Amino acid sequence: MSVKSVSIRMEEEMLEKLGYVAEYEGRSLNSHVLVLIRQSIKTFEAEHGTIEGTIPPYDNVKPPRK
Repeated sequence: MSVKSVSIRMEEEMLEKLGYVAEYEGRSLNSHVLVLIRQSIKTFEAEHGTIEGTIPPYDNVKPPRK
C-alpha cells in the first residue's frame, strides 16, 4: 500500500478547533483527520454496502511504514 498526501484548505479557526479536539483525544492532527475519514467510510459502508478495495476502515490510524 502506498501512502499519499493531500492538502485541504479551511478556515484558520476551524483548523485550530480541530487541533484542539485532536490534542484532547491524544492524537496528532493528521491521525485525528484519519480517524474522522475512517469513521465516515465506515458509516457510508454500513448504509450503502462495502466499497471495493482491500483496506477496511479499522480504528488503527497509522498506515504501515514503507
